[in-house]
Amino acid sequence: MKTIIHATDFSKNAITALKYAYAFSEKINASLWVVNIFDANRLSSNLNEPYPFSKKELKTQKVLKIKQLCIDHLGSNFLEKKIHIEAIENSSVVNGIISKTDELYASLIITGMKGKSDLKDFLMGNTTKILIEKAPCPVLAIPEKAVFNNIDTIVYASDFEQEDISAIYRIVEITKKFNTKIKIIHVSTKKENNAEEQMQWFKEMLEQKVSYKNIEYALFYSDDVFNFLKIYLTEKNADWVAMLERKKKGLVNKLFHSDLVKKMKDQSDVPLISFNEFNYSRKHK
Repeated sequence: MKTIIHATDFSKNAITALKYAYAFSEKINASLWVVNIFDANRLSSNLNEPYPFSKKELKTQKVLKIKQLCIDHLGSNFLEKKIHIEAIENSSVVNGIISKTDELYASLIITGMKGKSDLKDFLMGNTTKILIEKAPCPVLAIPEKAVFNNIDTIVYASDFEQEDISAIYRIVEITKKFNTKIKIIHVSTKKENNAEEQMQWFKEMLEQKVSYKNIEYALFYSDDVFNFLKIYLTEKNADWVAMLERKKKGLVNKLFHSDLVKKMKDQSDVPLISFNEFNYSRKHK
């Protein structure tokens, strides 16, 4: 992994994510881009008089604001590190982030889980939800109180399907410097048949594709997947929880992925790394 993007709206939640992104990028020796997406036309329309700055001048002001943010929270020597800052003018926050991600061929996007700026030009919560669905690389959503120390344990919530294998491969790539323990779990409803057979098939398939030994597998039964998972993450002292966002139909897939991913993003105290089924096979810089 060489390039990480952190998108900021200057909110308290985004500051937490900035600190986390900085510490993580330093640990893995990755280049960090701190970007802010702004819509100059909308900012102008919110005022009672014509906006006094051109788009170029506004971009310069935003860059200075990002720079000051980094100085305040990362230290005055941050420019000596592998950190880049950029203000990007785009009417869509999501499109602005994705465009920069494509340009840099970035490996990871890091955002805060919630929060919004006083100008309301960046709704982090809604943006993160859409990024999870559309981003060309994994999205790591950071809770308000998270602090990066290490990545000792990741819990991957799986449906034991083919698509999970490539996502787990990417997790191994991202965290290989940490010798992270990856706990692959499936929370099955009592109505689900052949869950144990599915787990054994998945284990055999994964071992053919991923040569990483520090992986454990577990199968649980619960009708309340969300609350079970929250308790499990606490018990295992998980550093990240990982999920794959899917578009497939079906009760189990809908419960275990689309709805659950978003609920975990909104309410979990553990950083959530989310893949979608369109980005996991992409090769990254």
